[in-house]
Amino acid sequence: MTNEINVLALVKGEERYVFLFDDDNRVETLRQIGRFAANPDLNFTWYDAAVMSQKIRQAAAEQPSPSRSRLTSRARFQLPLPSDPRSRDSYDEGDVA
Repeated sequence: MTNEINVLALVKGEERYVFLFDDDNRVETLRQIGRFAANPDLNFTWYDAAVMSQKIRQAAAEQPSPSRSRLTSRARFQLPLPSDPRSRDSYDEGDVA
């Protein structure tokens, strides 16, 4: 099982911003993009951060990782549905004290 390296780059005049990340450090990359946008010494704007963050999230949605597919393959919460007969019985007025 190989871990693919993603490359995201932005060229602004003389400045070059290149981010290399894999699925395991995608969140840290998003944080770093925010830090760059907050740094007044860089020509990296919040607009740049928003566009790059969107590209990272779109890439993740198009190519789910094995760990991500494990999360989505099972229900995160097991809540009763309104159509579930047991859930309707649990909320009868007679049960309220």
